[in-house]
Amino acid sequence: MAKRIKNKSINIVEKSGSFTSFFGKRKDSDISVLRHLLSNEKARLLHVTKTKQPDSIYSLAKLLGRDFKAVRQDIKVLEQFGFIELISSHKDGRDRLKPIVDLDSLVITINI
Repeated sequence: MAKRIKNKSINIVEKSGSFTSFFGKRKDSDISVLRHLLSNEKARLLHVTKTKQPDSIYSLAKLLGRDFKAVRQDIKVLEQFGFIELISSHKDGRDRLKPIVDLDSLVITINI
């Protein structure tokens, strides 16, 4: 069976000297939201999640050498925009959330 490739696209269109809103109604510009969303730390988090497949957010934080709370905040943002999915499980009397990157590519198009 062939592997299914999942892509996500973000389209930004210039309109009357500003970019259209693709993140909903926010006070900051879409470009600044995009820059925050695609920071180097979040790119590293996505890469480690995809390649190492940690069984929990705590395990992911350890792999990254980062604070759990900071990683959890980044995960929330990435989940909100559909880059990461959290799968709930129960192990050793604890509830866990396993982060999964279910994308193979992200395409960002800026039409000017």
